[in-house]
Formats: sequence, C-alpha cells, structure tokens
Amino acid sequence: MSGDSWSVAVEIQEATKSATQFDFSKKVDKVPFIRRKIGDINGNIVPGKRTENGGWVEDGEKVDLAEQSLLNKLIRRSLVKNRNQVEVLQADPTSPLYSVKTFEELRLKPELLQGVYNMGFNRPSRIQENALPMMLARPPQNLIAQSQSGTGKTAAFSLALLSHVNPANKWTQCLCISPTYELALQIGQVIEQMGKFCPEVKLAYAVRGNRMERGIKLHEHIVIGTPGTVLDWCTKYKLIDPKKITMFVLDEADVMIATQGHRDQSIRIHRELTKDCQMLLFSATFEDSVLRFAEKVVPDPNIIKLKREEETLDTIKQFYVLCKDKDDKFTALCNLYGSLTIAQAMIFCHTRKLSAWLAAQLNEEGHQVALLTGEMTVEQRAAVIERFRNGKEKVLVTTNVCSRGIDVEQVSLVVNFDLPVDLDGNADNETYLHRIGRTGRFGRRGFAVNMVDSKHSMDIINQIEMHFNRKITKLDAYNLEAMEKLLS
Repeated sequence: MSGDSWSVAVEIQEATKSATQFDFSKKVDKVPFIRRKIGDINGNIVPGKRTENGGWVEDGEKVDLAEQSLLNKLIRRSLVKNRNQVEVLQADPTSPLYSVKTFEELRLKPELLQGVYNMGFNRPSRIQENALPMMLARPPQNLIAQSQSGTGKTAAFSLALLSHVNPANKWTQCLCISPTYELALQIGQVIEQMGKFCPEVKLAYAVRGNRMERGIKLHEHIVIGTPGTVLDWCTKYKLIDPKKITMFVLDEADVMIATQGHRDQSIRIHRELTKDCQMLLFSATFEDSVLRFAEKVVPDPNIIKLKREEETLDTIKQFYVLCKDKDDKFTALCNLYGSLTIAQAMIFCHTRKLSAWLAAQLNEEGHQVALLTGEMTVEQRAAVIERFRNGKEKVLVTTNVCSRGIDVEQVSLVVNFDLPVDLDGNADNETYLHRIGRTGRFGRRGFAVNMVDSKHSMDIINQIEMHFNRKITKLDAYNLEAMEKLLS
C-alpha cells in the first residue's frame, strides 16, 4: 500500500458534482472545511434550534456531530484512559469468550504486526482486547461495539480489514462507510499507516469527486467512502460487486443515523450484500435509535458496550456568583482569577459575539487568551486546542463547541459565564457536566464557577443542584478574603 495520501479541496469534493478528475496520489496535510454561517441578512444571530444532522445551532454556534467526531480524532495524541468496564453480550452464550492482552496473541501476519508497532501501539486498548478476537474469528462473527473517539476502535477495525484481505483476489473484498468525506480520509490514513508493510493490499476512496471509469471493476481490496458514493459504485456504476464483499464496516453509526439520507443509503448498501458478509458496526452512543438501526444492519451480533460508571463530581468544587450584568460578571471573573493559583482556565459563553467581547476584555487585562468558536474550521479549532494544551495560552474562551471530549490536564478552573440551558430554557445538565468536567481531570482538584445574573439563572443553579445531588456554594467575588478561604 502506498504511503502517499491524497490532495483535493473539500469544497469541490463535497459541495459540487464536478466532472473534474482528481488526483488522490498527492499528500496534503490539511483538508479544508465548508462552513455554513447562521444569521440574518445583517449578520445578526438567530435563535438556537436542532439541525437535521443531529447538531445544535445555538445563537450561531453549530455543534455538528460529525465535525465533533473529526475534531476529537485530530486532537487525540494518545489513547484515552477509560475507567469504564466493558460489557460483552455474545450472540452465542455457549461460545468461549476470550480477550487478548498482547497483539502477538492475535497471530497476525508479521507485516501487520510490524505496522501496528510502527504506529506506536504497544498493547491493545480495553475495547481492542475484547473486540479484536471477535473481529478476527473464524468463522466470522458480527459485532456491534460502543466506543468513544480515542479508544482505538479505528485501529481495531483497520486491523480487521487488513487481516481479512486475500491479496491474491483482485477484487474489492471489504467495504467501510463513514458519514463524511473527512472522516473517511481519517480512516484511510490509519489503514495506510497500519498497512505500510503490506504493499500488495490496495485501497480506494469512494468519495464524491473521485470519478472512476464506468464498466471497469475495481481491483482495490478495501474501499472506504461515504454512503452515497459507495452506493453508486455498487449499484449505478457497477465498480464493485457487492456479492463479493465479505466484510462490511459501518463507522460512526450514531452520526450516520442523525445525518439525513445516510441512514437509508447505508441500509440499501447492506441489502446488496450476502447474508454471510461479516458486519461490524461502531457507535459512540447506544441510544434506542442506534440499536433499532443496528438490528436492521447486523444480524445475530455480539455486542460490546461500556458500563456506565456513576458520574462523579467529587474532585470539583462548585460555586456560583451573583452578578448584575456582563460587566459585573467580568469584574467578578477578574477578582476570581486574582484569588486562585490557576494553571489554565476555560470560560464558556452562550454566543459567539459574547465570547469575542470577553476574549478582547481579558486580553486588555494582560491575559493570554485563546478564542474558540463554531465559525472556525475543524482544523483551526484543533490548532487552537493544541496551543492551549501546550500552554501557549492560559485562558480559553469558547462556546459549546468545546464542551465535549477535550482533555487538558492543566485546567484547574471552569467558568460558566453563561449557564447552559436546553430548548425549553431549563438546565441542560448533560452540557453542564461536560463543561465542568474539563477541570478536575484524572483525580486532580478543580473549581467550577457559575455566573448568575437573574432569577432564571438562579433557578437553573437549583435545578443543577437537584439533578446531581450536589451543593453549589455561593461565592462573594467582592470579598477577596472570604473567597480565598472558600477556594483554598
């Protein structure tokens, strides 16, 4: 497999149906994104609402599930340390259940084992320990696996795909579909790296813009792409014989379901496959919609899911501060910052406009501030987070685009400049937990401070207290001596 990657502008790839032939042989480090800005004709912010692809538009901020998944992939530099236990439900309870602690136990081809170690994997992650024996089993076993970004699931099914291929057969044997062009390329990069020492295994990308000659059967063994293009290659252009596909991987199932059209396209692809084709489905969540979808796509599956540990806030001290308006909030924030020994801080605002205002005010006060909003491309956001992680900036001002899945060990203070609320104006407890969970990481002590500027805000605090059964202590930001005692 070639070590080279590809070069193409995503604006052309995903926004047009150009007949241009693209060259996928050139390497490019970054893939640009199209941003759809939300606002009226004067650029004013419009109210929040749920989007068709499962994202959330909150005053101009779009939290897109597929983009969030890609962002997590870009910023993960090592596997997440997940304390959750893995629960395994077997399709055949009488079948022996076993896991592996080393990659050698999988009896991989030497070239594949070399590729695994070359990528820096020393031992299987928790999800890999249980999933890989099932994915590599003979006869094949179907699998549904719950796994968050950063737990090694892409590497796991990439290893399964590469192990499954018979290079002597010059036709497509494995299909992998992902909800977006960019996520498909991310998977391809992993397969290319892992298959570095298997040059006989060929890979093709079924993404819009990669036009193929009609009537010619593909010789590439593995095809990765988005549902619409993969479906066209199988049914319209006849580039792939679906009856010869023996392994089918559906990644980011929860995102796929939330994206209009992808669900039906995925089911149509599945219908073209034989009943003996091995099905592997991965999802970050195990909601009812995911399970209903999985039942249509994966017959008699083994299921691996994470046991939910009770969310703990024991390492995070929670406070609220009464304020009159945004200027009063800013004064309280400055007093707070002067009273704490803070490694790094994250401040969450409700709108992009307020985030920009607050970042400018903090800059004027001499703080090193980074700003993160939804109008940035995913890669710009990843670069900002990387700078913050490396300590280039001590304060990160952001909206909800940064509330999930980002671990920065040095964060000791999280400030809710605006409290998170749902569509009905009630406390958004899940977002609150994600936000303040940015501090107190890995058992360290952290502080969460909530700015309250109205009776409604106080009601939100009361709702949060009741939901988590945790007391949120009042903090007088103008009594520095009392504040220092509380925060000590």
